[in-house]
Amino acid sequence: RPQRLLPLIVATALFIENMDSTAIATSLPQIAADLGTEPVALKLALTTYLVALAVFIPVSGWVADRFGARRTFVAAIAVFLLGSLGCAASDGLGQLVAGRFVQGMGGAMMVPVGRLVLLRTIDKAGLVRALSWLTIPAMLGPMLGPVLGGAITTYAHWRFIFLINLPIGVLGMWLAWRHVPELRQAVAPLDWRGFVLSAGGLALAMSGLSAVGRTAVPAVAIASCVLVGTGLLVAYVRHARRHPDPLLRLDLFAVPTFRAGVLGGSLFRIGIGATPFLLPLMLQLGFGLNPLQSGLITFTSTAGAMVMKTLAPRIIRQFGFRPLLVWNGLAAALAMCLFGLFRVDTPYWLMVCVLLASGCLRSLQFTSINAIAYADIDQARMSQASSLAAVAQQVALALGVILGGYALSLAGVLTGRPGEDPINFTFAFLGVGLVSAMSVWEMRRLAPDA
Repeated sequence: RPQRLLPLIVATALFIENMDSTAIATSLPQIAADLGTEPVALKLALTTYLVALAVFIPVSGWVADRFGARRTFVAAIAVFLLGSLGCAASDGLGQLVAGRFVQGMGGAMMVPVGRLVLLRTIDKAGLVRALSWLTIPAMLGPMLGPVLGGAITTYAHWRFIFLINLPIGVLGMWLAWRHVPELRQAVAPLDWRGFVLSAGGLALAMSGLSAVGRTAVPAVAIASCVLVGTGLLVAYVRHARRHPDPLLRLDLFAVPTFRAGVLGGSLFRIGIGATPFLLPLMLQLGFGLNPLQSGLITFTSTAGAMVMKTLAPRIIRQFGFRPLLVWNGLAAALAMCLFGLFRVDTPYWLMVCVLLASGCLRSLQFTSINAIAYADIDQARMSQASSLAAVAQQVALALGVILGGYALSLAGVLTGRPGEDPINFTFAFLGVGLVSAMSVWEMRRLAPDA
């Protein structure tokens, strides 16, 4: 039935996207060794993917309406698989980064277009059940990713992480071509100038920030990327104020609940974005665990998040948004700081318990943030609000990876110890945890009855 079949087809795309990202994070030390670069430099491969998502998500709906949802969805999976092949065949950091960018282009179209198909083909009475069929298989990706990536890297080769996408993706393309309807409707002209300004600004600024500290990249080139990118983003802000239908509507930040959900949520996500980057490095480089052992520990955080998904609505109704976002946000940030207190002799059961609790707190915070962000947005502006929130989310996660790398490198300079020393990770987790805790200031500005 469409209520089950369509969500499962979309979940295929979401599964390979989520599994791929979490599996790569577990394998960073081995990828770095094989490509002849330092592990911290691989933050560029992680941030490039997130920036590509942020750049192309805003135009995904327009492309689907203009060229057809089925055609766009199938093409998006094909682009993602092409990027996967490029990553698997890469012999250097530059080739891996290019492959990740192509993957991001496909990923930016896959999930938003798939969700759009569900919203337009399934009646409201069956939408909740359909979305549950989408969410549960998709959440298996980030839970299985660390374990699968660790097992592949330990017993085979990290390149197979990208190759296992191929059969799943091809199956998704075949099912989508047979069963996804070719939805299409008239659309207004795309804000091409806004797209060029926002895409160019984000790509240049984030690439420049990711490259800071790399001796292979000239400082002049890094500074130029950051300055030019910032200038393009400032130009986009001016453009958006004058354009009647801009690509990203910045005036949505005038809505208090949306501003708190997006800006406060972005600060919280910066710390969360650093965790999948720092934690495998600490467990493998600092503690000497192999990738499989590392994955078997880190996946428990996602397991905790899955458990909380079923409890979150009841907890929100019990305590309300504002108190929950403030106090749970502080607790989640504190749990992140506790990661830095792990040591080589810390019992595995204690690590697992802390990660499990952290996953529950993080999931509760995300559920609350996602709900409050759209509470006061009318239906006419919902699509624009969703695009802007999605872009902010990916940029925040990318900034988290960048900040985590900076914090780890700076801690090494201050302590005078090698980068993989556990004490450096203590300072790194403390830094990103404090950034996440800063989100509370924005949450406190919410009305008590928000």
